[in-house]
Amino acid sequence: MRLLNSLIKILPTKLVYAHCDIPCGIYDPHEAQMAAHTIIRMVNLINDLKPTSSEPPFDERKKIISQISRFTRVKEEHAQKVEHEIVTLWADYFKQEHFKDYPDLHDLVWKTLKLTGDVRQKIDLEISQKLLANVQQIAEIFWKTKGFEPARILSGYSTEGEIVSHK
Repeated sequence: MRLLNSLIKILPTKLVYAHCDIPCGIYDPHEAQMAAHTIIRMVNLINDLKPTSSEPPFDERKKIISQISRFTRVKEEHAQKVEHEIVTLWADYFKQEHFKDYPDLHDLVWKTLKLTGDVRQKIDLEISQKLLANVQQIAEIFWKTKGFEPARILSGYSTEGEIVSHK
């Protein structure tokens, strides 16, 4: 153990992060879709917050501010998750032949990544729904590249939307 600790102290080290550099071959757009649904849910919860009067009591204002803060934090975390998952698919999974077969894929990914920034900056249901729609388009392309027929199924979430999976 002493030898190992001594080596660690004298050898140069560099912290690195990666999805998988093996490569593992395990990719799935499901997490990005779930995160996009979560964003929609948070926007809906924020939009549903209503004070009981035009001059609510201080405790009610504190509660509303706290809820908005929490919902916004979750919305932004999930926008970051969508971004991470889509970048991972784009950089690690999709290959040159996929971009030849789906020539709009680069543009779709770029627009989706831009939407994650818009979602973080705004509380806008339309932008959030557009993000989900783009993620679903990417999911459909993903499943086609794996030789599966994409299928849309009801999510069962309070967003009442769909999840793209495969048959």
